[in-house]
Amino acid sequence: MNINIGEVLLNLWNKSGFAALSVGFMDGGWQNLVMIAIACGLLYLGIVKKFEPLLMVGIAFGCLLSNLPMGGLYHQELWTAFMDPASNAYHSYGAILREGGLLDFFYIGVKTSIYPCLIFMGVGAMTDFGPLLSNPKSLLLGAAAQMGVFVAFFGGILLGFTGPEAASIGIIGGADGPTAIFLTTKLAPHLLGAIAVAAYSYMALIPMIQPPIMNLLTTPEQRKIKMVQTRAVSKAEKIIFPIVVTIFVALLMPDTAPLIGCLMLGNLAKETGVTDRLSDTMQNALMNIVTILLSTSVGATMVGSTFLTAQTLKIVVLGVVAFGISTAGGLLGGLVMCKLTKGKVNPLIGSAGVSAVPMAARVSNMVGQKNNPSNFLLMHAMGPNVAGVIGSAIAAGFLLSVFGG
Repeated sequence: MNINIGEVLLNLWNKSGFAALSVGFMDGGWQNLVMIAIACGLLYLGIVKKFEPLLMVGIAFGCLLSNLPMGGLYHQELWTAFMDPASNAYHSYGAILREGGLLDFFYIGVKTSIYPCLIFMGVGAMTDFGPLLSNPKSLLLGAAAQMGVFVAFFGGILLGFTGPEAASIGIIGGADGPTAIFLTTKLAPHLLGAIAVAAYSYMALIPMIQPPIMNLLTTPEQRKIKMVQTRAVSKAEKIIFPIVVTIFVALLMPDTAPLIGCLMLGNLAKETGVTDRLSDTMQNALMNIVTILLSTSVGATMVGSTFLTAQTLKIVVLGVVAFGISTAGGLLGGLVMCKLTKGKVNPLIGSAGVSAVPMAARVSNMVGQKNNPSNFLLMHAMGPNVAGVIGSAIAAGFLLSVFGG
């Protein structure tokens, strides 16, 4: 049998991604190259700069995989048809299961909201609501810190985004990545990549973003305020709390039941004392597995045709505005509480009302100690911090009930 080496090599070249990039450079190949460069930049931020590395590395690598031509790992056109009411594939997974690639299958877990809810289950298993229960007023600070969500929403409307798109962008202000993914998947899945990257990037930048706002809105005397030790919380309170919250919030805002239900299930497993094995699995094995699947599938949505647009730049700007205003909203709530209690509440704990647990609480403690080395605000700040987790989920449920159809 005669083998023409030249033809074999030519055939290999024609079937390679290099050929696809060179031939289709003007028809979108340049977008793949740009996205590959962006993916490498995100890998640098995650690995070297440690910007939310557990998620950023997966997001970046998912982006890299989906933009390598000829790999067949992710098919944007299948998901576009899935979302198009005029398509025969509208809301049908048939074509995706028949023709999809590995990352398409991963993404089904995002689209069905399985991954964000499982992440919330793990978060619940790692969360201690004791500081919130010992000082229930912290709920008000968690609510005040959602102000950026709604300010950014109206900003998005002014910049030409639709209601569902603006709602998805606004939730970045809650500083809760799983909630942002959950809401965006429901309302504006074409913006998922940009919103996820913005949300997790700003969460990683909390130590840089929040302190200037905290110093601007508070005086040195206020930042020096020392708070008294909070009361001890009984085990019965900790067990009853997730049950009561689930019933109340799910009845009040049914659209947020998946997130709140999983969050409180995880917390209940932690607090009962009889389900330690389940709690350990939620906190570790389950959380790690779902993080891998969630991050890579979210990153896969960052294809050049949908990511390299003016909308992405607007999302980045609106995201940081939302985050900054949410921080300011929490601080303003803290200032009001400080005034009403005649100086017994340090307003710095209000900035922890954003849902970045426990980083925001640590930043409140850090700024407090910088002004008064004997000041320990961490446990006081954890109350608003965990309240922010509940607040962001409720805000997402409200927006979903308004725009979810």
